[in-house]
Amino acid sequence: MSSCNKENLQPSEQNVGHWPEETATSRPWSRWWWMGSAVDKENLNYLLGEYKKAGIGGLEIAPIYGAKGFENRFLDYLSPQWTEMLHYSIKKADSLGMEIDLTQGTGWPFGGKMVSPEMAAKKMLVQEYAYSASDGVDRPVLIEEDEIKGEVHYLHSLMAFQDGVKAQNITKYVKEDGSVDWDEKGKWKLIAIFETQTGQKVKRAAPGGEGYTLDHFSEKAVKQYLGYFDNALSGDFPDIRAFYNDSFEVYGADFTEDFFNFFERRRGYDLRNHLDQLNTEEGYRLKSDYRETISEMLLENFTKQWSIWAKGHGKQTKNQAHGSPGNLLDLYAAVSIPEGETFGSSYFPIPAIRRDSSDIRNVDPDPIMLKFASSAAHIKGNNLVSTETFTWLGEHFKSSFSQAKPELEQAFLAGVNHMFYHGITYSPKEVDFPGWLFYASLNLNTHNSLWPHLKGFNDYIQRVQSVLQAGKPDNELLVYWPVYDVWADPEGVGKTLTVHGIDEWLHPTPFYKAVKSLMDVGYGVDFISDELLKTLQVEGNSLTGPNEEFRSSAIVVPKTKFMPLATLKQVMDLSEQGAQVIFQEKPLDVPGFYKHASRRQTLDSLWKQINFKPFASGEVADYGKGRLLLTDEISSALAFLDVSREKLTDIGLKFVRRKLGEGKYYYLVNHTAKEIKSFVGLQTQGKTAVLMDPEQGTIGRAKSKYEQGKTEVAISLLPGQSIIVHVTNQEAENLPLWKYETTTPKVIDKESNWSLTFKSGGPVLPADVELATLKPWTAIEGEAYSDFSGQAVYESDFTLDKINGNAKYILSLGEVLESAKVWINEKEVGYAFSIPYRLDISGYVKKGENKVKVEVANLMANHVRYLDKNEIMWRNYHEINFVNIDYQPFDASGWKVMPSGLSGPVQIEIHD
Repeated sequence: MSSCNKENLQPSEQNVGHWPEETATSRPWSRWWWMGSAVDKENLNYLLGEYKKAGIGGLEIAPIYGAKGFENRFLDYLSPQWTEMLHYSIKKADSLGMEIDLTQGTGWPFGGKMVSPEMAAKKMLVQEYAYSASDGVDRPVLIEEDEIKGEVHYLHSLMAFQDGVKAQNITKYVKEDGSVDWDEKGKWKLIAIFETQTGQKVKRAAPGGEGYTLDHFSEKAVKQYLGYFDNALSGDFPDIRAFYNDSFEVYGADFTEDFFNFFERRRGYDLRNHLDQLNTEEGYRLKSDYRETISEMLLENFTKQWSIWAKGHGKQTKNQAHGSPGNLLDLYAAVSIPEGETFGSSYFPIPAIRRDSSDIRNVDPDPIMLKFASSAAHIKGNNLVSTETFTWLGEHFKSSFSQAKPELEQAFLAGVNHMFYHGITYSPKEVDFPGWLFYASLNLNTHNSLWPHLKGFNDYIQRVQSVLQAGKPDNELLVYWPVYDVWADPEGVGKTLTVHGIDEWLHPTPFYKAVKSLMDVGYGVDFISDELLKTLQVEGNSLTGPNEEFRSSAIVVPKTKFMPLATLKQVMDLSEQGAQVIFQEKPLDVPGFYKHASRRQTLDSLWKQINFKPFASGEVADYGKGRLLLTDEISSALAFLDVSREKLTDIGLKFVRRKLGEGKYYYLVNHTAKEIKSFVGLQTQGKTAVLMDPEQGTIGRAKSKYEQGKTEVAISLLPGQSIIVHVTNQEAENLPLWKYETTTPKVIDKESNWSLTFKSGGPVLPADVELATLKPWTAIEGEAYSDFSGQAVYESDFTLDKINGNAKYILSLGEVLESAKVWINEKEVGYAFSIPYRLDISGYVKKGENKVKVEVANLMANHVRYLDKNEIMWRNYHEINFVNIDYQPFDASGWKVMPSGLSGPVQIEIHD
């Protein structure tokens, strides 16, 4: 199988003036929904070929429910027929230079018929009773009927509590009928712990994949689950790249049979003896210990066991840690490829970008959330950071490349470099429009009217990812994540850290505010956990990870209420070796319940060993070879430590930086409402600065200045544009100079005399028209035009009196609804798929008459509207069938017509 190993992702600086090598991994990947696993060799062969042409590098097979009427094609999961199709897909993908990942189960989360009730997800049910010697227990100790969700439930423990008396475990005195054969004086409060199934079954399961969700906290259950795959795939283990685990959506799971034993080994006491204190003033300490323990069980019993198992088969693991009740950083660090998720859509001030409130979810993705995944990868030295991208970006059939591009760029800026579309449905060639579709947008399949232009967007992604997979991450700071502050929440018992819950567990925290302020002023930031701190090494005043894949200049500890003694000792030890550490304030307390008073005393004593002295904005202490600072003004402290920031954020640019040999790549994005046109200072120095346009692939030497260890590069970016700057010590005299756009170009307006030809789409091809004035095709009278989704070609011509070889010729298309492919004089220029819809046509124009051809692809919305208005059945699926963005039954019949075509104004700009 084709290999995307680390070496071929590390181009030499000798490649200055060239894009890093294209690989399967540098191209975008996608989740590949196998609906009903109704796949066959003919369609697999055809579809994989189409995916390759569109620029897809790999696919993650995810079997789910199927379409009604096609049951005779369904293949049972892991059956010999299903496995044959899996192997065929892998072989075909390999022949095309593509790769395959595999979801380990169907739908999500892990589970299926191989999960017995005993091995299924469990929850802890707590019930209270009253007992007296005279009356006995007030009611039978039995699980309440409405709490029974599955097939297995039993009394795990019964504890007896009385003021001033040590708690007693009286489980052995409970009879089968729930009576308690116990004789003890006085009145007691009894607390019963029942272990019961959550009852959850696999969501969106494929045929043969139905069954209970796995108990992820049980070492025994996980081992049995993995063993099932050993047996099912034995003898011919599939040559996939990685196994994949989706976000932790195991609802209500918070317990497992061995929990209390595991807890006592780790925390030093039996939690059952303190159950009566859970809702008292000290209860948050018990809850913190509970949450830390369940996190360790998930990490060790599931994530690490799964990763070791996969490695034993020569496979990687790709995991979404969010949504779980665990320490996200440690969970991400335990796998080969940590994966984040973008859910919903963000607001961008980019002019003319469409974001209709009725077509979006009431959630804004936060790129800082993605940094949990990228930080873990950076510290562990894992090169790839993936993301499930564009989940519910917008309403079905209404999401464009221009909306997707800045959303993806936010992920790139957060450290993601291996994007996965969510997703592409396997849709047979013979199925009518709109093909087979997944219930959650983004909808990509070969029936999509935007599909013929997907390659343009994918080429952009490939170029960016080739750079972001090259070299090493290059961030200045490590910011400590105080997970114990999150775990000390007095509300509830279990606590899952979900993408949708960040307004509760992330946004209000000093950690988030510190991170955001540091990024806003131009610092590169990674997060670090208590465990990952233990893996750091010190070289001079710098910190490196276990594989020296990254280097950091300082650790920032934001305002932290709870810090383990071991963590403070580790931070001080690193400082003693030379590290520079900034505390926003003294850690106030230790987490957890066991002997917390004496541990807090030790924490205070340890802190007093630091001999702080005043400096301009706080206090500083020389500590061994390093320094410890105490100040609320983190930026001032970093300036004091001579840790420089990238000042380009002051003018609105966003960036991510990679180190390659002695040089550096900067990926710069303009998400503001205004053009950014100036010399931009970079915190690096080299002999050459090269500009690389990821949309068209053009490369040239930049105007630049070099002095005092810094580089200034001339940048010109309109809202929505991005550029890559490669600063290198290599000479690039043979590389052409970058052509900059002038402030006042000569402009040729091209608003009249266009022909419009309809190429492909439906429900019918409208008649071709001659346009005296340019306009969208939906502005032409007639339902054939308003109902049409597909591709149409606008053609015209323009005249140039002369050609200046030093000039830059730009075709500005104005408003495009939604994507354009351009030819000049019958030569393909490329795709204009996003705002500001401009292409450099310098190498394509000639003196005299020039022909311009613009193929426009619109959204699927108008065709789907036509189907629903005419009550033509197209959505007919098992299970969830098809829902809109608010999870209500989908109906497009009342939609307004989506404007489609080329609106303009179209101009040819000549920049002398």
